[in-house]
Amino acid sequence: MTAITRSLAALVSCALAAGGLTAAGVAVLQPQTAQASSHREAPLISGQPQYDTTDVYAFVSPDKPDTTTMVVNMLPMEDPAGGPNFFKFANDARYDLHVDNDGDGQGDLLFRWTFKDHLKNGDTFLYNTGPVTSLDDPDLNFTQTYDLEVIKLKHQKAVARAMLGHNLPVAPSNVGKASMPKYQTLRDQAVQKIGYSGGSTAFAGQADDPFFLDLRVFDLLYGGDMSEVGQDSLKGYNVQSMALQVPTSALTQSKEQPVIGLWSTTHRKTANGDWAQVSRLGSPLVNEVVIPRKDKDKFNASSPWDDAQFLKFVQDPELPKLVEQIYKIKAPATPRDDLVQAFLTGVPKLNQPPNVKPSEQLRLNTSIPPTASPKRLGVLDGDNAGFPNGRRLTDDVLDIALQAMEGELLGKKNDLGDAVDANDQKFGGSFPYVANPNSGSDATATAKSAGQSLLNGGSGVGSGSSEDNMLLAGSAAAGGGAVLLLGLGLLWMRSRRPARVRVRRH
Repeated sequence: MTAITRSLAALVSCALAAGGLTAAGVAVLQPQTAQASSHREAPLISGQPQYDTTDVYAFVSPDKPDTTTMVVNMLPMEDPAGGPNFFKFANDARYDLHVDNDGDGQGDLLFRWTFKDHLKNGDTFLYNTGPVTSLDDPDLNFTQTYDLEVIKLKHQKAVARAMLGHNLPVAPSNVGKASMPKYQTLRDQAVQKIGYSGGSTAFAGQADDPFFLDLRVFDLLYGGDMSEVGQDSLKGYNVQSMALQVPTSALTQSKEQPVIGLWSTTHRKTANGDWAQVSRLGSPLVNEVVIPRKDKDKFNASSPWDDAQFLKFVQDPELPKLVEQIYKIKAPATPRDDLVQAFLTGVPKLNQPPNVKPSEQLRLNTSIPPTASPKRLGVLDGDNAGFPNGRRLTDDVLDIALQAMEGELLGKKNDLGDAVDANDQKFGGSFPYVANPNSGSDATATAKSAGQSLLNGGSGVGSGSSEDNMLLAGSAAAGGGAVLLLGLGLLWMRSRRPARVRVRRH
């Protein structure tokens, strides 16, 4: 590199540092696989992350068993240090959670979130202009609020609606320890009581991504020899989370019919003012590994009551054939009625409602009480309070799905898995249960030498060339005489050592 090139590089890094964008050179961030995500399940939605539903969860609340908690997560792969704008919900979207309480494939209740942006000072690039100690802190420059509405439906027509909360606060992105020294305080303030059915609770804001799995499944099923397992690909990443805790009696048809089905949709406002559905998600991994690529966008724009068009993909899935081709494990015989139950109707005597119409939903039998010791494999391990009966945060849905695809529900026992058995962060014991978001300060720092600091480009005293540690200074304007700092040194760029993976042998 020439001296001129090095000088230009140093000047560029100075400008970035002055703008608060130096994180890329100071430390290696915890997220490790930004190029992969099971969340970006369809071609069109992969380019619209604010509208992309990553996961839906529904479970009987462990600390309040007369209530049901529902969580919808959006915007995958949020890098905690992704400033200066950081992350937010779209303000031109309708985020909907549908509840079918009679098994006919159509929603009976619809919970709708809509968001608004609020900017205090447009003359700064900063997300916050000082340490933030509360959601109404004047130093929190950018904020969001939301309205939460419930709509009662009959044949997909609104027959009643009520506003559950107006201008409720959103928990912000966790910028870092200097900006938000007590993030838990901000999280607590974003948990809001709402007046629905005698008392409900709502939350919206950033959270640690609760989905845990090794996404290298897409590298010809873990490298073709199961060598690529054991690394949580979503470790260190955040999502935008919407959570709602409601008395179960307000969701179910009756005590005699306690099964509900849930799915989320996102509608985006078009240029002519119409609303277009761009995302849909119920059970995990259906669009990712069941629906073929040519139909993925169609699935995202479709509705459960039209799911007969996708039946053949459930009855004759591609994944077991790939496993047989690569690992010589014989695929179960088709048609796969066991998968039809798991994905489309619910399992008889567990979470299948009477007179059910096959449709892809996350089905939860709310009469099954929570267990004090959840098993990560849920129903496959005898824990009927877990997936595919609803979905808890701790359910290992990747392992469950792999084992079910290979015939576990048919009595074909197997122990397939990705060797990632739990989330990297501990979940909360009370609403909203999702873990706090990873902080922009959460990074694996490079080794520091004596005297390393921002002012010498991260280098140790006496190390590096004068070009690498270049510090420009200039005179102040007339009447001044003080030295003006014009730039900072070139930041050291260090590559990360490859992560060691744990292989679980079967």
